[in-house]
Parts: sequence; C-alpha cells; structure tokens
Amino acid sequence: MKYLIVGLGNIGPEYELTRHNVGFLTVDRMAEKFGAEWKSDRLAFTAHFKHKGRQIYLIKPTTYMNLSGKAVNYWMKELDIPKENIMVIVDDVALPFGKLRMRAKGSSAGHNGLKNIEALCGGQDYPRLRFGIGDDFPKGKQVEYVLGRWTQKEIDELPIFMDKAIDMCLSFCTIGINMTMTQFND
Repeated sequence: MKYLIVGLGNIGPEYELTRHNVGFLTVDRMAEKFGAEWKSDRLAFTAHFKHKGRQIYLIKPTTYMNLSGKAVNYWMKELDIPKENIMVIVDDVALPFGKLRMRAKGSSAGHNGLKNIEALCGGQDYPRLRFGIGDDFPKGKQVEYVLGRWTQKEIDELPIFMDKAIDMCLSFCTIGINMTMTQFND
C-alpha cells in the first residue's frame, strides 16, 4: 500500500519558520524521524520511507502555496496513489494553536493551497489534517500573521504538536482515516 503525505508551505528562507509553513515543518520532522532524505524533484521536494509494510511518500511542493495542486496532482498520478490515500497537512487560523483536526474531505475554508488542490485534483474529497495556528491578529492583518514567524512560546511547544500530527498521519496510513479520527480528533 502506498500513501502520499503532503506538507503545504512556501519555499525560500523568508518563509521557512512562518506559520503558513507548518505543513513543511511537520513533514521535515517526519522525514528526519524515519531517516528519509529529501531530494529536489519535479514540482516538489520528495522523500519516502517504509512503515509497517506501507510505502509512505512525502512531498513539499515547490510551486508556492497557491499552486500546490500542480504538485499534488502530478505526484498522485506519478506514484499511482488514489486520492483517499493522500493526506494534506495544512495551517488553519480557525483552530487554536496546536489543535489538530483530521477530515476525510471538506471545503478549503478560504485556504488558497486547498482551493488549488480542489481545482486540480477533482474536488474536496481528499483527506487533510488541519493544524491550528491560532488567530491572534488584529482585524485586517491575517496575511501578516499567517506569513509571520512563530513566537518563542509557539516554537517551544511546536514539536509536541508536530509529533502528534506525525502519529496521526502514520495512524491514517495503517488503520485508516475513520479509526484515526475517532482516536485523535477532539
């Protein structure tokens, strides 16, 4: 069985430690945990490892967030992985910092990366893991907040939540989305 875990983010040092890149940070941590090495490939950085008999492929799209669907669509087809075996890790301002919520499908909720995946991969019926980044910003300052750097307190706590996100992704790959949601979603 093959699975594709997609960490959403933007490439470049100016975005590296921003809230919008929590997907990249999480798959980086997963790759490190399993000794998977990143390589620059078509439309994405890719890595892969085996876990409990599953082939798990990781991608970090190099298309920038708003065009993430190009990379997801390409790698889904290239690796012959069905949509139900894809997990997209995405930042979410509607969830408090560190709250994780897995869904089998759903709307983009205004997130441009998810909108592009919907448009290029045929709808909203693909699994996603929403990673709460909070909404501690003044009215009209959402872009600055999302593209802003983590606070020191958030940086200190982030590894705990990333490890839980990794556990949720591995659970998704081994016992399926429904049991994973039951076990992990609050």
